[in-house]
Amino acid sequence: MPDHLSKRTAVLPVIARNLCTGCGWCVAACPDHLLVLEVDGQRRKAAELPRPELCPGCGKCLPVCNFRAIRLVKRSAQVPAGGP
Repeated sequence: MPDHLSKRTAVLPVIARNLCTGCGWCVAACPDHLLVLEVDGQRRKAAELPRPELCPGCGKCLPVCNFRAIRLVKRSAQVPAGGP
């Protein structure tokens, strides 16, 4: 595991699929390449964090989302699959 991944913060990003436009800015901003664009059953793209346990919680995805689809939550918080 890269050293920077061992320095996790107490937060991680959660993406609200209903607000995500699939623009990909957050995917490009993720230094660890953990965010991906996925297509749902309606052929709509949205960002996802498939492996949240690997996310260091740097928050670099947050300021690039112009649609406020990303929020940071405490790691211990229970988040339903697919976001809030």
